[in-house]
Amino acid sequence: MKTLIQDPKSPAFVQNPYGFYDTLRASGPIAFWKDLELPVVSSYDGVQMGLKDRRFGREAPEGFKPLIPDHLRPFYDVDDHSMLELEGDRHRRLRGLVLRAFTSRRIKELAPEITQTCHDLIDAFPDGPAPDGFDLLKAYATPLPIRIISNLLGVPVEMGDQLLAWSNAMVAVYTPLCSHETEVAAAVAATAFSDFMRSYIDKRRTDPRDDLITHLIAAEEDGEKLTTQELITTCILLLNAGHEATVHSIGLAVKTLLDHNTPVEMLDDTRIDGTVEELLRYDPPLHLFQRWVNEDTVFLGQEFKRGDKIGLLLGAANRDDDAWDDPHVFNPSRKVKQNTAFGGGIHFCVGAPLARLEMRIALPVLFERCPELQLTQPPRFGNTWHFHGLETLMVRP
Repeated sequence: MKTLIQDPKSPAFVQNPYGFYDTLRASGPIAFWKDLELPVVSSYDGVQMGLKDRRFGREAPEGFKPLIPDHLRPFYDVDDHSMLELEGDRHRRLRGLVLRAFTSRRIKELAPEITQTCHDLIDAFPDGPAPDGFDLLKAYATPLPIRIISNLLGVPVEMGDQLLAWSNAMVAVYTPLCSHETEVAAAVAATAFSDFMRSYIDKRRTDPRDDLITHLIAAEEDGEKLTTQELITTCILLLNAGHEATVHSIGLAVKTLLDHNTPVEMLDDTRIDGTVEELLRYDPPLHLFQRWVNEDTVFLGQEFKRGDKIGLLLGAANRDDDAWDDPHVFNPSRKVKQNTAFGGGIHFCVGAPLARLEMRIALPVLFERCPELQLTQPPRFGNTWHFHGLETLMVRP
């Protein structure tokens, strides 16, 4: 395989990684990204295969589990119980229990609450003209999913800012080449988040409510229930995943719609689903998903040994011209084809239906209420390229 060099922290790359993705894809089925010390797959077919092929997984094979430094142990005390990082029977059991509580019917029933929350947030937009406008991420894209997932789980909405701080600190540790300070902050946040969730789980054991925590406590799979640590980790995972990607998805969607002067008709009831899928394809919130190699094997013509790792570039797969015509063009009328924004295979994002529902409600409400919405500053992406999201989104309604 060819070796390519690209600093993932380079400002030019962070602001637009898609040119490098094209270079990777042109270099062959798999290329070695020297800066990450990682073989990466960037084609649509290759990424889809990698997501679904059971020769690869999220859990390190026996004998290859990395040594965890002491300063990161509190983080992995949580992460080790996450279904996102598990395989086999334990993953199936945890995912099955979560899906029994996190049902499609329950998600659909959130539509009126999401709609009302959107209107409430818009009602609170700053009054009067301001030269720089205001940050739509802080005023709309961030609080919406936090309020919804907090209410769904049954934790206080007023804890939103603290939950966001803990979540941001924890997910930052997944950034390739992250710093020691980032790791320490993630461990501190994991401890505080765990203590908070443990207290709420204890309350719900004696005072059950109609919320997701109560349903997770009650859920059983073959007579087994979630342990307390599994409950804590699952609630943290749902809180983190239930807003992190959606915040970025909504922010990126608004940016894309404004950048392309998208007709408001593309947000009506008959077209919104296709528009949302094209938005997720064109600029998804997650760009890299890493997998362990479970056995000596050949994949896409390349030999791998048990214990190797590969990277699946979700953002690159969505811009593959073998999968889509003119993939670098945003076309909300494009025929819908499954994209890789929410992963695939057994680790397909549990929260994808909720994220899609929030987008298909939040975007039409925003542009209906603010038909003259415009950017006041060029948006810039945050310096975590694989968690692909904006730093700010300054607008004027």
